[in-house]
Amino acid sequence: MLTWDEFRKVDMRVGRVTKVEDFPNAKNPAYKLTIDFGPLGIKKSSAHVTHYSKKELEGRLIVAVVNFPPKQIADFISEVLVLGAVESNGNVVLLEPDKDAELGSRVA
Repeated sequence: MLTWDEFRKVDMRVGRVTKVEDFPNAKNPAYKLTIDFGPLGIKKSSAHVTHYSKKELEGRLIVAVVNFPPKQIADFISEVLVLGAVESNGNVVLLEPDKDAELGSRVA
């Protein structure tokens, strides 16, 4: 079991995808995302969301964990973990606010 204090250490924030790039060097199909977290700045992430088109992702609000250590994925440093529901076929359905939220807002 996870305690409430342990859960509160996970810093989840709202961001907006500003750029989507192909990531051919990734072991599993992925995009390189550039995400604006407002006062927290611009962060990058490798995300296994290739069933979305680049056009569908650009400008989209997302939720990400921003306090994990950076992780090297192939030749790219992923700074945040974009959150989504993993379906049985492996597709990741992104979590997003149902209304336009302030960038950098903490998810609680």
